[in-house]
Amino acid sequence: MAEQTQTYTSESILLKGTAQPLAGYPHAKRVGPFVYLSGFSSRRFDNTYAGVVENPDGTVTLDIKEQTRGVIENMKTVLIEAGGSLSNLVDVTVFLTDMDEFDGYNSVYNEYFNSITGPARTTVQVSRLPDRGIKKLLIEIKGVAYI
Repeated sequence: MAEQTQTYTSESILLKGTAQPLAGYPHAKRVGPFVYLSGFSSRRFDNTYAGVVENPDGTVTLDIKEQTRGVIENMKTVLIEAGGSLSNLVDVTVFLTDMDEFDGYNSVYNEYFNSITGPARTTVQVSRLPDRGIKKLLIEIKGVAYI
């Protein structure tokens, strides 16, 4: 008996009314039941960032908890558009610019996910994230969902 193979086409998911990608890539790519989420920051539609306060004296105050919440909410918006939810995530990779921020990020992450139903996860420290030279991003997350 001949083995049957299933072929899938890919579909780009690019939302209106959300922060747009900084280059030529979609928010996510669907291939069959899998949705591959591009790396998300806490950037809002108006190009401000959750967890970033620009002070009158020119300094910037960064909050890892608010950035983490903003990132996860951005991912959630795309997953809903794709017909799913955060519960459909099967794997995430988290990029932190400072591993000393791990506890703050982890506390917010645990508001959304748990060890029974949450995705597999890898967290790494990177020297910098794409932030247009302002050095205000503390976290980025990419993921894979099965919907």
